[in-house]
Amino acid sequence: MGTRYAAKDCMQSCRAAFAPIAKGATFVPSPLVFSGKRCIIEPKNLTREQEEKMMMENDLGRDKISRLVLRIALPSMLAQFVNVLYSIVDRIFVGNIPGTGDLSLAGVGVCGPIVTMISAFAFLVGVGGTPLIGIALGENNREKASRILANCFAMLVGISVLVTAAVLALKGPMLRIFGASDQTFPYANAYFTVYVSGTIFALLSVGLYQFVIAQGYAKIGMFSVILGAVLNMILDPIFIFVFHLGVRGAAMATVLSQAASTAFVLTFLLKKAHITITFGGYNSRIMLRVLKLGVTPFLIIAADNIMLIAMNALLQKYGGARGDMLITVNTVVQSFMLLVTMPLGGISGSTQCILSYNYGAGHSHRVLKAEKYIMALCMGYTAILFILARVAGDVFVSLFTTDPELNAAACRAIRICTLMAIPLGAQYAIVDCFTGMGQVQISLPLSFWRKAVYFTALFLIPTVADASMIFYAEPISDIIAPMISVPLYFWVIRRILRKRESYLSSAPSENPAEGNEK
Repeated sequence: MGTRYAAKDCMQSCRAAFAPIAKGATFVPSPLVFSGKRCIIEPKNLTREQEEKMMMENDLGRDKISRLVLRIALPSMLAQFVNVLYSIVDRIFVGNIPGTGDLSLAGVGVCGPIVTMISAFAFLVGVGGTPLIGIALGENNREKASRILANCFAMLVGISVLVTAAVLALKGPMLRIFGASDQTFPYANAYFTVYVSGTIFALLSVGLYQFVIAQGYAKIGMFSVILGAVLNMILDPIFIFVFHLGVRGAAMATVLSQAASTAFVLTFLLKKAHITITFGGYNSRIMLRVLKLGVTPFLIIAADNIMLIAMNALLQKYGGARGDMLITVNTVVQSFMLLVTMPLGGISGSTQCILSYNYGAGHSHRVLKAEKYIMALCMGYTAILFILARVAGDVFVSLFTTDPELNAAACRAIRICTLMAIPLGAQYAIVDCFTGMGQVQISLPLSFWRKAVYFTALFLIPTVADASMIFYAEPISDIIAPMISVPLYFWVIRRILRKRESYLSSAPSENPAEGNEK
């Protein structure tokens, strides 16, 4: 195998190439060949583990923290941004179906929270398993990491089958309860039936993506998401307008795109990843540990979608004749909020692998430094979206509708919902930090505190004000939650890290090499 390095990195590259000698590996280096400003180093007879280490995109235990955070966070953020973009494009095409655009968009909006709730099962397993794998890798226990991945893959497949059967059996009552009116039900039912039939692809593409990122392969993870997103944007107009399939065509495009992402990421995890999917060794204790950690992101997503469902129902109930119009407004608003929350989650969620690995290895200084950069990146991103909501909100809304009343209402609602977007960045960074270190007893209450505030505001506001004021529930929860999370983080983080260091110092000496930052 040959690896190319820039000349300025040559000294570092030579050290890496010859390092196996110190570990007793059989190693025959070929001559160093210089060409211009580059050199080629061709180490031979490396063990499989050493070759994999050299091919990995990021060394979670040794790379410089600031660069490591950026190299992992930015591709993940971009991937989620593109992922949101294809969801938005999906709704834009639906909203522009001749004659039925607004009703079709409202029908898809009713499905949105339920569809996202289904995907929460992918996070239950994916985000539940990745901290355990990261900690195991930090402990230099590859066999343990492999067992965890095998169990997680089996869980994703099993849950996909169960969820598909259950949701298809209950889809009619679900859609009615979640806000579908007589006018929007046919469109919601058509979209939902096709989408739910491809649940296994939705769960595997999202769930397995987490295990790619957990091993430091940020660019591979980004490509898997972008592949599905681009394919969906190509298929959407073909199925909707060329084949005249309407909302059913939009759902078909989404399912096929998710199938393509699943095929790509599954191939990578079966053949090329540092920790690959294996079969057998299934263990109920491992599965329960995954579920225990995954319950935080699962309940966060589930609660978010219950809130959206409740919001649609309240808008329908208190909106009177404007009920369907307000649900359409909410569909547009939530599309913009996806631009805030999904790339934000891409930053805080993908960088969990840095935190879990270094927590597992006992590198407390790297955990603290990484979290500092992660929080700054999260709040910087939400600051940009706060500004965009005010200067380009009307441009965004105009992509969905040309109705003047709908346009004005949606622009106003977007500005309201993003009032406290910047503190929301800190909330995401802190909750995912504790989750990444396996501290579910802290991350879960912090998440539910924000949900409790949101629910309280959501149900109180329409009883004392106009239904359109419901949108203020978002900024109220976004500012009150960090008022608890931020002080708590600074109060407990060093205690947690000291406890981990103490555990490792008293454990048998099979921990990984020290992670001195370059």
